Amino acid sequence: ANRSTEERFLLLGFSDWPSLQPVLFALVLLCYLLTLTGNCALVLLVMRDPRLHTPMYYFLCHLALVDAGFTTSVVPPLLTNLRGSALRLPRGGCMAQLCASLALGSSECVLLAVMALDRAAAVCHPLRYAGLASPRLCRALACTSWLGGLTNSAAQTALLAARPLCAPLQLDHFICELPALLKLACSGGRDTIERQMFAARVVILLVPSTVILASYGAVGHAIWSMRSSGGRRKAVGTCGSHLTAVCLFYGSAIYTYLQPTHSYNQGRGKFVSLFYTVVTPALNPLIYTLRNKEVKEAARRLLGSLGRTQARH
Repeated sequence: ANRSTEERFLLLGFSDWPSLQPVLFALVLLCYLLTLTGNCALVLLVMRDPRLHTPMYYFLCHLALVDAGFTTSVVPPLLTNLRGSALRLPRGGCMAQLCASLALGSSECVLLAVMALDRAAAVCHPLRYAGLASPRLCRALACTSWLGGLTNSAAQTALLAARPLCAPLQLDHFICELPALLKLACSGGRDTIERQMFAARVVILLVPSTVILASYGAVGHAIWSMRSSGGRRKAVGTCGSHLTAVCLFYGSAIYTYLQPTHSYNQGRGKFVSLFYTVVTPALNPLIYTLRNKEVKEAARRLLGSLGRTQARH
């Protein structure tokens, strides 16, 4: 009995904010429904409309799938937590959630960098773009994003799982997130494992960030060199949505993962985590569609075809 108790993690969630829990429950549920509806609708539009069979929308489909999976790995236990008191998770369940959320979050890091490269190719080399962004290369880059996320997640989860965690196994968080779990690592060899895992986080966050900055540096130079104001507006419109999504995701992720464990504030960290795991995936479909004429026209065509089909019946 003692062993089974020790092997269960107590997630405090937002139990220290009891008056805030009903509001958070409604907000999280709304964001989750928006995430699933928006991202699934986006994937459906791209799959059904041949005019959207381009590299940009191909990568956007993968981003929608990542966002839907990422939020799904977090929201169900969070909603359970918000309905009552603290949540208990077995060690295996906690490690599984960590592995899934890390894999999908890391895949999004790489995928956003791939999308930045795609936008840079479209703006800087418009005449060669069709040859540069071949279907074969797009598939390879998408697979690289998924494999990179899985590899990073497997490495970090394995490193953490191999280390003993000291009681009490209590997390002031709503998910089994890496910085919060590292605070439970026992002192023996703790510094070494922290350095190894910090290096892995630096690679998965800073390397894609560097690619994104370099890509948008090239885009900025290309836009500055354009003589046509119409061309500039089109280029800015092409990149603006992606840049907004990058700032929302990377800002909170870098804050969470690129600070030393000893200075990580779990109370503040769980609100930041709530933003990038629940709110940002709900905003992404809106960011990519509100100012996108092609997606709006595809939605109108789909609704029109559905209306005609119903009229025939």
